[in-house]
Amino acid sequence: MGVLIATIDSSIVIISLPAIFRGIGLDPLAPANIGYLLWMILGYTLTTAVLVVALGRLGDMFGRVRMYNLGFVVFAAASLALSLDPLHGGGGALWLIGFRIVQAVGGSMLTANSAAILTDAFPARQRGMALGINQITALAGMFLGLLVGGVLATIDWRAVFWVSVPFGVVGTFWSYRSLRETGTRRPGRIDWVGNLTFTAGAACLLAGITYGIQPYGGHPTGWTNPWVLGGLGTGLVLLTTFCVAETRIAEPMFQLRLFRIRAFAAGNLAALLIAIARGGMQFMLIIWLQGIWLPLHGYSFERTPLWAGIFMLPLTVGFLLGGPVSGYLSDRFGARLFATGGLLLVAASFVGLMLLPVDFPYPAFAALLLVSGIGQGMFSAPNTSAIMGSVPPDQRGVASGMRSTFQNSGSALSIGLFFSLMIVGLAGSLPHALDTGLRAQQVPAATASQVAGLPPVSTLFATFLGNNPIGHLLGPSGVLTTLPPANAQTLTGNRFFPELVSGPFHHGLVTVFSAAALLALIGALASALRGRGGKDGKGAGGGPDGADQRRPGPQQTGADQPASTPGRG
Repeated sequence: MGVLIATIDSSIVIISLPAIFRGIGLDPLAPANIGYLLWMILGYTLTTAVLVVALGRLGDMFGRVRMYNLGFVVFAAASLALSLDPLHGGGGALWLIGFRIVQAVGGSMLTANSAAILTDAFPARQRGMALGINQITALAGMFLGLLVGGVLATIDWRAVFWVSVPFGVVGTFWSYRSLRETGTRRPGRIDWVGNLTFTAGAACLLAGITYGIQPYGGHPTGWTNPWVLGGLGTGLVLLTTFCVAETRIAEPMFQLRLFRIRAFAAGNLAALLIAIARGGMQFMLIIWLQGIWLPLHGYSFERTPLWAGIFMLPLTVGFLLGGPVSGYLSDRFGARLFATGGLLLVAASFVGLMLLPVDFPYPAFAALLLVSGIGQGMFSAPNTSAIMGSVPPDQRGVASGMRSTFQNSGSALSIGLFFSLMIVGLAGSLPHALDTGLRAQQVPAATASQVAGLPPVSTLFATFLGNNPIGHLLGPSGVLTTLPPANAQTLTGNRFFPELVSGPFHHGLVTVFSAAALLALIGALASALRGRGGKDGKGAGGGPDGADQRRPGPQQTGADQPASTPGRG
């Protein structure tokens, strides 16, 4: 329940943004408000990416269950504050962004320690199944959030946040009543140098990538913006300082020596790459459905956010089918076969999506989403089990945090990477297509040229938020009221914009999915090279691909003690 509600809330606002901004009286597409829009989408993800390692380390020091329980309290309190936003306009947006960050702190406490708690609690022969269910629940939550957000936003925008409150309250009492510390605690001092340099460095780097998708100085993206370049440079310097400092601190936050374990290093690399590919797929599919396919099939732009979540359900079904089964089987046959095979299926699904026409037959689209979901489920559950089973028991909290950091950072990186690829692709062909199409409907040449010269990011965000793109682009000029009714109806109808941008969009889509398929293939190679076991002899995993093939020693207690056949680990 903890990871489900934490991951649902990571994506629930994406579909709900139009209702949220209408509720606080703010136009998210106005140039001055794009920053609010970006931080509403990405503030939660950036915060979790930055904090999960530190919170996992604190779990190792002070108790994983204690940190997990506190996470429910923080999450519930922040959710309540979000639903009670008393402000409007920019103040209301800042209230929501601020408490979303607080909510992300609570969510980070849950996700950073959940895998470690499960690894402590389950014997090796059941660990893959347990972690598989947990990991697939987390991935399913990311996509269920799209559907839940779409449904609740039609009721009331505050319901999007209020729905988390009862889960947080129930979780708080349930976890305090039920959970007990069974793992190894490692008392120590807080690594202030590591915490500060990592938090500041990761925040600067990810924020710079986020702002890189905004236009700057006549360019469609902001990668030449001095502030973006400064953020990227500062982030890299701070993270380099962090890595050097961690090798010289007696009790470091980030256990770099864990990367000497091949299963840990390869598993995290593969997880990072597939997180980047998965995040890009999520946003591209939403834009594809909301901006082109659903309008072409008679859905109004205002209804597309909800229906996009519904039509993407085969992806979630695939997760739920592939994850637990592969987790169970990986306990018997090892992680490498399932994790590597799953990533190969994901790469194949990207190639299939790339070959679909823009106005695709839905059964083919649904089948490819199902295959992608099954592949990601096959990878995620065994990979998580192999990573967590490869490390010493007293390092599970920080290892869980490091794993979550790679996954969350990949999601944040994917938005900057794939949005930039799509925007650059559209910038070359969309202006001409818009200019020609608008003039054909008797829009004055000056207005058509002005609209065609607007940054493509505005057009993408308009479709992303369920707004009529042409109505949004032409609204400020007032030209729609001066056109013949037939032309105005054509321009704002369901077919004009999708048919206009389908060619440029498909070109960008091919670029994006080609990059995603390549990332999945590199991830599959890393997964295949993970080896058959850990190198340090201290892991707690089991099974053919677990990191621990040793017999239990005197320091193995509780959940680390094999339930049977001790020679198997």
